[in-house]
Amino acid sequence: MSKYWYLLPALFLLCVPPAYPAGETGARFVQTPYGSEQKVVFDFYFDSPDKISAALFWLRSYLNPLMDHPYNLPPEFMDIKVIIHGTEIVTLAKKNYARYRNAVDRMRYYAQLGVEFRVCHLAAQDFGYRTEDFQDFVKVVPSAITELAHWQQQGYALITPRVLSKRYRIDEIR
Repeated sequence: MSKYWYLLPALFLLCVPPAYPAGETGARFVQTPYGSEQKVVFDFYFDSPDKISAALFWLRSYLNPLMDHPYNLPPEFMDIKVIIHGTEIVTLAKKNYARYRNAVDRMRYYAQLGVEFRVCHLAAQDFGYRTEDFQDFVKVVPSAITELAHWQQQGYALITPRVLSKRYRIDEIR
């Protein structure tokens, strides 16, 4: 073998193309031309009541870009339903307000913007709740599954938030 064998790794690295072509600066931002009428139904069904807080960030992530520049859509041009039928139903019971105050106050704010929060009557019965046990901005509907099907048949887009347990801090994986 040649006496210059140790230069082979360096020579190999010179032959490997860069991660992106020279002259390109990376990704570019595009402004998608979203329509003026937004119709969406969120399906909230979580295995822990505390996950509703993270799910509300999905709602915020939907609303804020549409309300901001360049779209400037007022909330009245958005028709948004949130169907609630998992363990998070307990967050809307008046008796649990102190425990879930932050989430309830955020939902009340969104309700003032026109977002409808609809609780499944069947799930409410499973938890022993009556209609009057819920916050005043809540609508109780016969069945979450029937409600989801109904709104989809009316042309509403379905969004089902996935709320996962965070295993890493951003700075650990960035």
